[in-house]
Amino acid sequence: MKDVLACNLWLYKVFAFLRWWPNVNRGSLRDDALAGLTGAIIVLPQGVAFATIAGLPPEYGLYTAMVPAIIAALFGSSWHLVSGPTTAISIVVFGAISPLAEPGTGQYISLVLTLTFLVGLIQLIMGIARMGTLVNFISHTVVIGFTAGAAILIASTQIKNFFGVEIPRGSTFYETLHAFALQVGNINPYVTAVAILTLVTGILVKTYFKKIPYMIAAMVVGSLAALVLNNMLGVDVTGLATVGALPASLPPLSSPDFSLDTLKTLAPTAFAVTMLALTEAVSISRAIAVRSEQRIDGNQEFVGQGLANVIGSFFSSYASSGSFNRSGLNYEAGAKTPLAAVFASIALGLILLLVAPLAAYLPVAAMAAVLVLVAWGLIDFHHMGAIFKASRSETIVLATTFFATLFVELEFAIYVGVILSLVLYLNRTSRPAIRDMSPDLSNPKRRFEAANQSQECPQLKIVGIDGSVFFGAVSHVQQKLQEIDERRPEHTHLLILADGINFVDVAGAEMLVQEAKRRRRMGGGLYLANVKEGLCRMLRKGGYLADIGEENIFASKAEAIAAIHKKLNPERCETCTRRVFRECATDATPLDEGIDAGKVTPLKKQPS
Repeated sequence: MKDVLACNLWLYKVFAFLRWWPNVNRGSLRDDALAGLTGAIIVLPQGVAFATIAGLPPEYGLYTAMVPAIIAALFGSSWHLVSGPTTAISIVVFGAISPLAEPGTGQYISLVLTLTFLVGLIQLIMGIARMGTLVNFISHTVVIGFTAGAAILIASTQIKNFFGVEIPRGSTFYETLHAFALQVGNINPYVTAVAILTLVTGILVKTYFKKIPYMIAAMVVGSLAALVLNNMLGVDVTGLATVGALPASLPPLSSPDFSLDTLKTLAPTAFAVTMLALTEAVSISRAIAVRSEQRIDGNQEFVGQGLANVIGSFFSSYASSGSFNRSGLNYEAGAKTPLAAVFASIALGLILLLVAPLAAYLPVAAMAAVLVLVAWGLIDFHHMGAIFKASRSETIVLATTFFATLFVELEFAIYVGVILSLVLYLNRTSRPAIRDMSPDLSNPKRRFEAANQSQECPQLKIVGIDGSVFFGAVSHVQQKLQEIDERRPEHTHLLILADGINFVDVAGAEMLVQEAKRRRRMGGGLYLANVKEGLCRMLRKGGYLADIGEENIFASKAEAIAAIHKKLNPERCETCTRRVFRECATDATPLDEGIDAGKVTPLKKQPS
């Protein structure tokens, strides 16, 4: 029986579609087919636009929306994720490959296919190695900052096509703006007019006619305007060039470049694209799973995305990932299983065969306007505003990633954001909060609160530590504990309320042992209360508990104070007027629970 179960689990991991295939029926097929047709219509203009961003012929964006989408749907874990070309990956591909070859050329395409193969291979290896948690290190803030920066870059690369001016290929963001400023007087009015008309049409349709695909509507209006102008004045006068007819064919076979030099050159970029692609795919699938109540397996998603890119590289596809727009639309359109993505790819192939010649009428200026619309939609103003208001450190991460995307290499910008996020995280966790605590004398139950110096015991110091005591935090914690001696040398006894400590590593345990020995030499002791079971187990296994003293570990504050009170100097207690703890009350000077600090009032005798 166990062997059968193990075999089934293995089959489910290799052939993920076996999990949902039993749910396929006539009703689900109908829903998936309708959702797929809707998705195919949406991806048609997007695919062309994204391929243009990536520096590839327009048809490559459509090829990428076919084969990789089918493979990712069949071997991934999400039932609604739709893979294909995405804006962020397209801009990274262009930024990484354009310095190596002329965009659109055979050499450029070969390098892009090789990059796609490497990305897929890394994704597949990571999925098999169960490394799905790595994408958690790319925070949402990094993705937002990178995407916003990429959006500005996309818009800047289309300045020459939007205004009809000459800007050298491969210019940086700053160089593009500078070159445009020098050529403001050379703006082509016909090109600009078509671009603006396309842009305004897209905005109006997207705002007021939400059921109509705004990209298609904008392209149609722009194409008609360019056609009229060219017929009236001639192409030589207007300067309105067109994209050109797309090949009416399905994705042709292709071959990446597997030479050692090429692989070495593209390896760093491949890893950056891998992390970005996986972050997109996993975050999108999880976001939709919240609504669909489906459980997502991150490692399986790695495998699905990896196979999609590896196989896609042999079918004229560039690096793909999950698309939030198409995945969200797929769910809203009523898709029941991943077959919706398969139907969308098949429908896209049929549409391509029918409408490919019409691309001959699509002006480059109209395409530039559509890309500006895409870029604007990528900037998440809502979340950026929330980050600015909520967290200074996250704002720093966002701004750094954003400006690194604009002024540094794109793939490096991702590393900058990730590294900065980790640095800020480590800075926070390496400085756990250490709070002075004391009983609230006005509270009948004497609950602990932030210490009031007049309510602290002269001999026993109580602190609460909120955070893990690991190697990065040891120095901070040790310094704070030693400062107690400098401020109040008479506090030889120290009680740590450990309910806020989730983890202690070897360095932290050794620090606690050293502190315990130091306080014993001072005539006092170190005590821990509210110690979590996992922490206590670690200290015991490592032999640290014996050095601290098993008798100095307590399950509650009440037990700790009752035991520690017996160790305090009785002579000092006799002259003390604070009476912080219940144990401080004596027959001679009993205390009421609600007294002010320093005032002693008799406690009513309770009937025996």
